[in-house]
Amino acid sequence: MTALLIVIYIAFVSLGFPDSLFGVTWPVVHVEFGLPESFGSVYSVVTAVSTGGIAFIAGPLLRKFGTGRVTFFSTLLTALGLIGISFSPNIVVMIICTIIMGYGAGAIDTGLNNFVSLHYKAKHMNWLHCCWGLGVTISPMIMSAFLGGDGTWRNGYRVVAFIQFAIALIILASLKKWNVQPKKVTEEAHKELPKKSFFDLLKEKGMLTSILSLGLYCAGEFTIGTWGATYAVNVLAVSPDEAAKWISLFFGGIMLGRIIAGFLSEKLSDNTLVMGGMALAASGIIILLLPVGKTALVGLLLIGMGYGPVFPSVLHSVPARFGADYSADITGYHMSGAYGIGFAVQFAYGYIASATTFAITPIVLLAFGFGVIGATVITLRKLKKNS
Repeated sequence: MTALLIVIYIAFVSLGFPDSLFGVTWPVVHVEFGLPESFGSVYSVVTAVSTGGIAFIAGPLLRKFGTGRVTFFSTLLTALGLIGISFSPNIVVMIICTIIMGYGAGAIDTGLNNFVSLHYKAKHMNWLHCCWGLGVTISPMIMSAFLGGDGTWRNGYRVVAFIQFAIALIILASLKKWNVQPKKVTEEAHKELPKKSFFDLLKEKGMLTSILSLGLYCAGEFTIGTWGATYAVNVLAVSPDEAAKWISLFFGGIMLGRIIAGFLSEKLSDNTLVMGGMALAASGIIILLLPVGKTALVGLLLIGMGYGPVFPSVLHSVPARFGADYSADITGYHMSGAYGIGFAVQFAYGYIASATTFAITPIVLLAFGFGVIGATVITLRKLKKNS
């Protein structure tokens, strides 16, 4: 049981590696390919469609093939996608490889989140996502070494791809362990469930606002992940390699926030962790607004720490909010819906900020934060009336 948990943690590290690479490389990549900065939004939409799209059908895939096999194959897909990106001669090939990578990432995300929410305590869900934070913190540092030296962004992608291949082999060696894990809801029980359509599940009270709360959170996280480095370069006049390090601080804050939340979850509920996390993030955003030059980027650490428990806490609450029977499907809907909202907002933001100024970033982040809190409050009220 402990050995399997370690493998799950490692698999989630692999999920984090690709997520922060695009944002820190785009200031260089768009110049190499002769594209406007705003085209990063188009690229993000492609990522959203591929990652979120697979999450919609992840439930049936997980029931048919099992979480272990889906996780192995998906990790392999992300590695192949990363290798392809590193050899891309133009943006078209890069996008095709991103689709491959997105399919892999979406299946891993849904499968492992559902598996841990069913079989482990809230602290393990937070620590699982802490491992994602480890991945997204390390990869910009790897890329920064190439951007600041004599190397190229392509070599950064290749290094991360080789790490992904190694993790895929670890998951392959552990496949038998997934079959002996005690389950709250067995695969057989899932197969005997009466069929409920996508729209049937969406009609559950509190479902749409629960998905919205996660989507607005993703809008904030994705905006910083994709446009944070551009904000630092354009507004605060830091170099691209230094901007990558500041974004690593943000993702490091997410990782630290999840470590702390893992311990706090023994005493605090998922909903309390969401509210407290957004309050802490707001304080970091206010620091980002201060007229103190690049020192204001220290606020990224607090934003990351506040963001830390939000995503895992919402997903861990899915079985408690909506029942365990369809948790794989509902988790997939949460993630695909959240990614869709997050990337759509990010897409629009890229064009708006490029046409106006990236200096509006902190204000936009505050709006997203208040939206998360409001949607969470409405969800809890609806669920309370339904109980």
